[in-house]
Amino acid sequence: MKITSATHKGVVQTGRFEIPYRIYGNGGPHLICLNGIQQSMAMWQGFVAHFAADYRIVLFNFPGQGKGRALLGPVRATLDEEVDILHKVMEATHATHDVSLCTASWGGIVALAFAAQRPYAVKRLLLGSIGTRPNRTMIEVIQKGCAIDLNDREQFSSLLIDSFGQKLPESIKKKISTQFRTINRETLQSFCEHGLKVISVEKLSDHIDLKKISTETVLVRGQDDSIVDLEDVVFLSSQIPNCQLKIIKNVGHFLHLESEQVFTVYRDLLSNGIQHPDHALSAMC
Repeated sequence: MKITSATHKGVVQTGRFEIPYRIYGNGGPHLICLNGIQQSMAMWQGFVAHFAADYRIVLFNFPGQGKGRALLGPVRATLDEEVDILHKVMEATHATHDVSLCTASWGGIVALAFAAQRPYAVKRLLLGSIGTRPNRTMIEVIQKGCAIDLNDREQFSSLLIDSFGQKLPESIKKKISTQFRTINRETLQSFCEHGLKVISVEKLSDHIDLKKISTETVLVRGQDDSIVDLEDVVFLSSQIPNCQLKIIKNVGHFLHLESEQVFTVYRDLLSNGIQHPDHALSAMC
């Protein structure tokens, strides 16, 4: 895969946070990518390689990801703070028209909250590996992770890979292991605390008014995702007014990191918009 250089790098200072961002490509519609928990801009390099020629891609790190950091207070941002960070990044990068948000896992929660508050700010939501609540497997993984000694970094990466990252290429697995070996204690503690907060949430609708989301939305789920139940994703798709569910065969939770076939699906979604099948599961590819 060819590595594309950023056309611009910058830092947004908003509230108590310092947020690094990068822009790839010079023209075309805007494509803003939102990381999942404990991920970074690096996870979107495949998107950059495939789409920078046709889109203006904006990547950034939330606090606790990569070089995203809190200047004071807790390492992690609240959901409201993350929504504000996204807004400030869009302003700083002049992403004010024809904007699609492409997300992974928790990044999709941030995108939904943003779209509920600012329904006309984005054209399209492409939300990967997202549901309304953690399933039993995710709860068990989070509970096991929080019981690990913070000094035993190898156990954290092994737990994540063995639980829902089995389909990842070996090169990605090695990067995850390296990430956890080098992560500082405060960020790792924050990671565990966020996990406990996630499993304490009973209803996503208690935090986000899904009916206010008028943006064209696609939920993208890997058929083999072990920590996002299909029934839950179907339910979520029924709660968002203009929503389609897309199931991708032969991949799990990490979607494009597991198989290049996923980029073909995303290109079709970005080019043609969503369809409206009679049944949510008819969108299988």
